[in-house]
This record gives sequence, C-alpha cells and structure tokens, in this order.
Amino acid sequence: MKKLLSLTILFALGVATLSLYSCNFGKSKKAEKLFTAVEVFPTKPRPAGQTHVIELRAEPLEEVRIAIIGLGMRGQGAVHRFSHIKEARIVALADVVPKNVDLAQKALDSLGRPAADGYTEAESWKEICKRDDVDLIYICAHWDLHAPVAVYAMEQGKHVATEIPAALTIEECWQLVNTAERTRRHMMMLENCNYDFFEMATLNMAQKGLFGEIVHAEGAYIHDLRFLLFDEEKGYWDMWRLKHNEKKDGALYPMHGLGPVAHALNIHRGDRMEYLVSVSTNQFGLTEYAKDKFGKESDYAKRAYKKGDNNTTIIKTAKGKTITIQHDITSPRPYSRIHMLSGTKGFAQKWPRRGIALEPNAHNYLSDDDMNKLLKEYEHPIVTEVGELAKRVGGHGGMDFIMDYRLIYCLHNGLPLDMDVYDAAEWSSVIELSQVSVANQGMPVKIPDFTRGAWNELKTVKYHTKD
Repeated sequence: MKKLLSLTILFALGVATLSLYSCNFGKSKKAEKLFTAVEVFPTKPRPAGQTHVIELRAEPLEEVRIAIIGLGMRGQGAVHRFSHIKEARIVALADVVPKNVDLAQKALDSLGRPAADGYTEAESWKEICKRDDVDLIYICAHWDLHAPVAVYAMEQGKHVATEIPAALTIEECWQLVNTAERTRRHMMMLENCNYDFFEMATLNMAQKGLFGEIVHAEGAYIHDLRFLLFDEEKGYWDMWRLKHNEKKDGALYPMHGLGPVAHALNIHRGDRMEYLVSVSTNQFGLTEYAKDKFGKESDYAKRAYKKGDNNTTIIKTAKGKTITIQHDITSPRPYSRIHMLSGTKGFAQKWPRRGIALEPNAHNYLSDDDMNKLLKEYEHPIVTEVGELAKRVGGHGGMDFIMDYRLIYCLHNGLPLDMDVYDAAEWSSVIELSQVSVANQGMPVKIPDFTRGAWNELKTVKYHTKD
C-alpha cells in the first residue's frame, strides 16, 4: 500500500512539474519560432543590364537546324522523332562512341532524311556550338555535361534543349539562368512527362477549375533501374549513373514527378517553391543486388553506395501549397510517377491506380466510363492536335514526340517555350537542396528565387499557339 501511495505521489509530482514546464516554455517561446528554413544558398542579385526571360520570344525560324550531343539511349530516340517533324533538320551528330553516330546516320537514311555531320571527339561539342548553321543544341549526354554544354551553347548564340537534369548544383542553376538572361536564348529542360496524355488532361482540368484550388500534389520517380546501373555493356556509358549513386544522397532525379505538378500549381507563374525538407532511407538495395548478381566478394558488392533506397522530399510554396516527391530506382517496385493533384473540389491520380474523384461524391472514384468521358472532354488541345501522330511515332507512348514537336513548333513560330530556364533551374535545384537537407536530418532548406521577384507577374502556365 505504501509503495502504491509513493508511486501515486511521484506520478502527481511529475505531472505537475511537466505542466509547469510546459506553461513556462509556452510563455517564453510564445512569440518566438523554434526554427525557420535555412538559406544555405541565397538568391543572387541580377547582374546589371539583365532582365528576366519569362515568356521570352525569339526570332521565328523557318527551319530549325539541330545538333544532337550524345547518342545513347535518349539521343537515338530523338533522331527518330525529329525525322517526323518537317520544320526540323538534324545537321550534326556527336558521340564519343563511333558506332552510336553510325547508328544515328542509318536511322536518318532509313527515314529519308539527309545525312548529318558526325563527330566523335570528347570535346567536339564546342566546335559544333560555334557552327553558323546550327540553331538548336539538343543535349543527350551524361548528366555532368548538361549544364556546361548548355551554357557554352547559349554563349555561342544557340538555343538549348537538354535532357534532365539541366543542372546538378545550385551554382550550375544560376549559370543557366544568367546566361539565358544575358544572351536572350531559349533554354529548356526536356521534361517529357509534362506531355503525357493523362498529365496534360489533368493540367487542363486544373486550369479550368475542375479541382477547385489545388492545395497538395505528389509526384515520383519510382523505377527499378538496378539492371541498367550494373550493365557494363548495354547500361549507362562508363557506368556514370552508378557513380552518382555512390557519391550522393538525396532526390537525384526529381523532375519526372515534379515537372507536371509544378505546372499544375503555376510555379513561377503565380506561386513559387519556398523551402523543402528531405529525408532518405539507408542504402540496402544496390548492395544486395550486387551480392546476388556478382557475389559477396565482388567489387560491386563491396562498394559503399551513398544514395539511400528511397528519398522523400516535401516542398512548401509561397502560397501555402505542398508538393511531395519520391525517388527510388533501387527497389523491386512497380513503376510509378504517382502524379496526384488534390484540390478543394476534386482529386486526380495516375499511379498506382488511375482515378478521379469530384465533389459532391469525392469519397469514391468516378467509374471508369465516367472518368474516360471526362478525360476526353478535357483532352488538352495539343493532344487533340498531335496526339495520334505522337502515338504512331512513339517515345514513351508518344509524350516524347509531343515534347519535341512543341519545342520545334514554338521555335518555328517565335513563341515562348512551354518550359523555360526557370523551370529548369527550379526543378534541378531540388537535387542539391535535398542533399543538404538529408545530410542535416531533414533540415528545412530555402529554395532560391531564380526569377528574382518575377514569379508573380503571370498568373498561370500557358502553352502558346500561333492562333
């Protein structure tokens, strides 16, 4: 009985002490934030004489003369797609692997297109960028070359389109922005997922208010790439992508999930990404896969891979919206980019189950028939225009072709591109920002304003047409 009484007294004293501490803590911290997002990379001032390039228009090009730098997995597909666009002509092909250049030349010939000049030296791209008969440098090389080639090309007066990511560091992001502003050249990151059919339909729905105010979005790049990461013959040239997974931990490839939802949220056209928080699991998958494939004593099994299997990044916008982005390329999971939009009047999601839910019955998905009718009703005008041709030409079901078609269409007609240099910088900046956050236990990190205050001049994303 005495023991029970003693425990009761101790418990009561503990509760009282805790309550007193809580009251005092609340009073002392009442007007004080415990922490705020850290500005690791301040927004740089705009150099004198520069202005922003939002809605940039350049001189129309009767024919867009293209040089493709890098002819691996992505470059070969580009050769095929451009050969189906009459206003486009490939004039130069470059790759350090000569057989890749030969393969691209054969593709041009089989499609009835004239041969292009071939280059195979490691720095041939510099010579190509100086050519007077090139309008567009189209970069499909490994990640480390994207920003350097893009900056050099713009300095030579060329428009640039680069595979993702456009940049690997915040410094490279600023180099792209400042060079585009200084030279007044287009710089687009080739985010093909913005042009997938469901994503374009839901963008149209969002812009017409079907979902009400979108308050949260989710995207991802969940794609098991282990077989390619470790394939020395048919995988990534010089194992470059595996090397990135050895050295870095964060959202190394956030653009496929982020791009489409960023446009649905009008990022830098009425809102902007303000800060992020990022965490990763430890690394398990690459080591286990390497042990199973090559043996426990193999070099690949013994390597230290820094990239955690799953990274989750949460972004807060200036207007109070949130975006969640996942990255996982080392787990045995079904492919997914999620693509989810959640608003005050409705919801749409593509993976793992494609569905739409709307008020007043948003607790349940629309039937497949009703959803398909809605998708047809809100089919994006660009898809209506070119969707069937895109399916025939191909490229991830047609979205790659729509991306290239729109690039050439806008250059040919002197229109602003669908995606600009600020998209490229903002989406790519997540790579290094997430690494900083992961390394500091999910510390909130501020995202630089690459528009330097111009993010609120427009109120919506617009894909321009000549009409």
